[in-house]
Amino acid sequence: MKLRTLGVTVLGAVGLAALPACMNEEAAPPPRPAVRPAPVREKVAPKPEAPPAAEPAPQPLTGGGTIRGAVSFKGVPPSAAAVPPSEDPACDGMASSEQSVRVKNGKLENVLVRVRGLLPVPRPTQPALIDQHQCTYQPRVQGATVGQPILIKNSDGTLHNARALAGTKSIFNVAQPPHGKAVQRNLPADVELVRLKCDIHPWMTAWVVVNANPFFATSGADGSFAIEHLPAGTYTLEAWHETLGTRTAEISVKEGETVSASFEFSADAKASASGGVK
Repeated sequence: MKLRTLGVTVLGAVGLAALPACMNEEAAPPPRPAVRPAPVREKVAPKPEAPPAAEPAPQPLTGGGTIRGAVSFKGVPPSAAAVPPSEDPACDGMASSEQSVRVKNGKLENVLVRVRGLLPVPRPTQPALIDQHQCTYQPRVQGATVGQPILIKNSDGTLHNARALAGTKSIFNVAQPPHGKAVQRNLPADVELVRLKCDIHPWMTAWVVVNANPFFATSGADGSFAIEHLPAGTYTLEAWHETLGTRTAEISVKEGETVSASFEFSADAKASASGGVK
């Protein structure tokens, strides 16, 4: 009897001892599933934005008629003032006299001849180029259409600056390092005549005549000029010179034909000649 009691007691003790262990096992949380690390995504560089589509170049003008002519000078040309020689070696080869009135064999150079008025034709998008070579603006006189930019280049191995003026009002002033990068500028839409000058070399001058249409030309050393692909019609033709003023003529152009025009200037400001058409 004592032995049975002792056995029960021992079993009870063992069972009580094992009970907390069982309770601990039951209370233990179930193991969490292994968490796989998220795959590392390679950083993709953002695609560069596509540049804005370039404005298509206007189709070249075709058809129409042509104006050909010459600009002459009557009388004795005014004496050109001497330009002091420059000590800048980059200026070697520059003209030794003022170049506003250039007459050879009675023909006048650097006269801008243009058709006045607005015409429904494409306008050039390429800039009008002005170069600085041997301390001289080249060309001295040229035309540009409204909205057409100008590109200023320095081909000299010396410093220039290009100051643009409309009358006495400054439009812009840009430095031009020796053989530096060309600089492009837009002209105000309401400006018709722009003068360029260099403050470092004060004899340097150029003119840009801004026109409402692309029908213009500058007379060459022989006084000649040509305006092509002008739509048929009747127009006012104007010849402009930087110191001698303007001359005008009425002209009619027919499709596929060439018409002649001539202009005459003189040193006499009271000259009555206003140009002519042949």
